Amino acid sequence: MAGKLVDDDPRLALAHARAARQRAGRIAIVREAAGITAYHAGEWAEALSELRAARRMAGGPGLLAVMADCERGLGRPERAIELGRSEEAAALSGDEAAELRMVVAGARMDLGQFDQAVVTLQTPDLDAARTGPSAARLFYAYADALVAAGRIEDGLKWFLNSAAADLEGDTDAEERVAELTGDDQ
Repeated sequence: MAGKLVDDDPRLALAHARAARQRAGRIAIVREAAGITAYHAGEWAEALSELRAARRMAGGPGLLAVMADCERGLGRPERAIELGRSEEAAALSGDEAAELRMVVAGARMDLGQFDQAVVTLQTPDLDAARTGPSAARLFYAYADALVAAGRIEDGLKWFLNSAAADLEGDTDAEERVAELTGDDQ
């Protein structure tokens, strides 16, 4: 039930996830669902606790990006960066690795380390020919970091790449392009 409600009513979804945890708290997937639901409801400490429990039960490097984002939500960007440097992070690949890099770049930006945020995102995945939600999000994060670092023209280029990759309209890249070019008036 929590999974069906999380997008429309995260608070109600969290209540359902908490009830499931009360009944089946020793099952890893229940704890993971409770953690993800708490994350969507903005309950960072609860989400982090549940996700840690799920990882202890199930093992593996998954959930690191969400855990790192919880650390950011709790005002601890340094811990998010530490998670990004962990041995477990090195075991990630594909979209999971890209998602963690985006969170770490956001943590760098939280600390005012804009150039380091840009470098964090510079990987082979940063290929303007890619499309889809993951590519659009990565290009958007990179563009945002470039703009924050004062590289407006480069940022504009990557916002355009993000808009082109965003086939499902998940980002506001087109609005950011309009904002940067002055066409939003």
